[in-house]
Amino acid sequence: RKGWTGSFVCIFALVFFLSPSEQVYDTSDGTLIQPLKGHKDTVYCVAYAKDGKRFASGSADKSVIIWTSKLEGILKYTHNDSIQCVSYNPLTHQLASCSSGDFGLWSPEQKSVSKHKTSSKITCCSWTNDGQYLALGMFNGIVSIRNKNGDEKVRIERPGGSSSPIWSISVADWGQKLSFYHLSGKQIGKDRVLNFDPCCISYFTKGEYLLLGGSDRQVSLFTRDGVRLGTVGEQSSWVWTCKVKPDSNYVVIGCQDGTISFYQLIFSTVHGLYKDRYAYRDNMTDVIVQHLITEQKVRIKGRELVKKIAIYKNRLAIQMPEKILIYELYSDDSADMYYRVKEKIIKKFECNLLVVCSDHIILCQEKRLQCLSFSGVKEREWLMESLIRYIKVIGGPPGREGLLVGLKNGQILKIFVDNALALVLLKQSTAVRCLDMSASRNKLAVVDENDTCLVYDIHTKELLFQEPNANSVAWNTQCEDMLCFSGGGYLNIKASNFPVHQQKLQGFVVGYNGSKIFCLHVFSMSAVEVPQSAPMYQYLERKMFKEAYQIACLGVTDADWRELAMEALEGLEFETAKKAFTRVRDLRYLELISSIEDRKKHGENNTELFLADVYAYQGKFHEAAKLYKRSGHENLALEMYSDLRMFDHAKEFLGSGDPKDTKMLIKKQADWAKDINEPKAAVEMYLSAGEHMKAIEISGDHGWVDM
Repeated sequence: RKGWTGSFVCIFALVFFLSPSEQVYDTSDGTLIQPLKGHKDTVYCVAYAKDGKRFASGSADKSVIIWTSKLEGILKYTHNDSIQCVSYNPLTHQLASCSSGDFGLWSPEQKSVSKHKTSSKITCCSWTNDGQYLALGMFNGIVSIRNKNGDEKVRIERPGGSSSPIWSISVADWGQKLSFYHLSGKQIGKDRVLNFDPCCISYFTKGEYLLLGGSDRQVSLFTRDGVRLGTVGEQSSWVWTCKVKPDSNYVVIGCQDGTISFYQLIFSTVHGLYKDRYAYRDNMTDVIVQHLITEQKVRIKGRELVKKIAIYKNRLAIQMPEKILIYELYSDDSADMYYRVKEKIIKKFECNLLVVCSDHIILCQEKRLQCLSFSGVKEREWLMESLIRYIKVIGGPPGREGLLVGLKNGQILKIFVDNALALVLLKQSTAVRCLDMSASRNKLAVVDENDTCLVYDIHTKELLFQEPNANSVAWNTQCEDMLCFSGGGYLNIKASNFPVHQQKLQGFVVGYNGSKIFCLHVFSMSAVEVPQSAPMYQYLERKMFKEAYQIACLGVTDADWRELAMEALEGLEFETAKKAFTRVRDLRYLELISSIEDRKKHGENNTELFLADVYAYQGKFHEAAKLYKRSGHENLALEMYSDLRMFDHAKEFLGSGDPKDTKMLIKKQADWAKDINEPKAAVEMYLSAGEHMKAIEISGDHGWVDM
């Protein structure tokens, strides 16, 4: 907040200029850039054109002056009474100026101002966003809807009549009520009681919120439906004007005592995540639960400000200003999105963090944790040494869940909701920003205030590794040794103690399930599908086939599965190879693995012979032949080369061995010569192999008597 005070001059009107370099007041420090002298009496109202090139001022001297953005007056016209309000059409830049007895319409294209009489003093005016209609609020409690030509289309008479003058449109009157209407004149919902006299109202650019100020000496923030969300700023006197800077969350307030205050509103993200369910606040009063896998959404409508949200398994807790609502899923179906109210705790709680368990609510208040039953009874309390920075439910039996707690002094504790003692897991020298525990509860990942991700062994307290540039971290819920962390515009995936694999991604990692990483960017949660090929190959390089298979199960391509299968097969890890070949439906290799397993059952354990068979199946014939020879099975190399018709290579394995092998080789070579239609060569080889009948048969077929 910034505040500037005038010489006790009542502030009736304020506007924002779209170009910060040419404002009358500098919003950074409140310096008066230039006073404008053109009116002879009190200025009641000012308004900027949407393009920022002109603004208009209306005064008690009955005149309207149009100024340029360079603060030069270019046009002046008058009414018969003091000017009460002015408003620019957002599309045509037509100016409406309203007095105690009439209103005028001026546009840059026309020289004259068309004026229209009214039955009462006009206190406020506003154009619709499409610039087609002008609403006039009057002192006698009537709202008149006019078209661009000034003709009345709809007339709304508020209860209370002249005792409830309309001071703002959308409609706030001095009957201390706020109401909303369609252009047809039909009221939307019921009147909302304000308990103060409203003097000003201002919508945010997109119309999602509105500001209301008046006799209660403060400006309140409301939803577009009229639900009060909170106080923007308390003042020392009546608030006569408030404005929202276009396309921003900056607010300026002008008061009776001459004070101008400048605020920035920060709309923080209120949300909760459990596995694939994400709950977040919408429109400040509603909660949307999103199933990140199916993309289904369900809206839980509320009529109060949502302050905190927590979700765990089938439970959803929503904290409002005066109560906490606990919802449960209607069924145990994992895809069920229907929530119903289970319990209500009608009590006001102040807390920094909120988590929900199966049977309890956990409130964090600075250094204090409180465990409440769903009936609101405090069952247990823990007091920490330092401020609590992070808290997370890590599972457990209903009513006995464990909590992971990180403190500002670097201490990390585990707490069970049914135990008054807090267990210290470890203590580091830097403050905790984010925590997560691995699936088997053996490792702990911490992001500290220096943006460093540190991973510890919980049992030995040893620091296993650390990585820089991290703002959040999450372990994979399906794989013990995989985690991801975000920071610096990158998503980092780390498997075991291998180097980090990076890809560009904006936002904060909040969950990691299988091949999906859940990332929060600004106000949007998305599930990012991340291929696991890189970490799988890291494991393959180290011949860690079982671990590589676990990673592959999270999501890799068919080509990756085949590579894993081949690597595991060459590594003689037949169980992993069989699973991988099953994934790609390769029956040929599955038959090979089955035959090897049968041989092992019968006592065969020559690994070189098994590997030689693998190489032969893969087409690595020379490597296979070397292994056959090394394992003392040259005959298998000879047989392989003979079957392949690679007779020159086969001869290398004849040596001075059994003559039967030589005869077999020549016979196969003769068969091959016959098949490729070289009968003379076939006859000669059959004769050499002693197969005289086959030689005679071929000779007879060709009429060769001299063979």
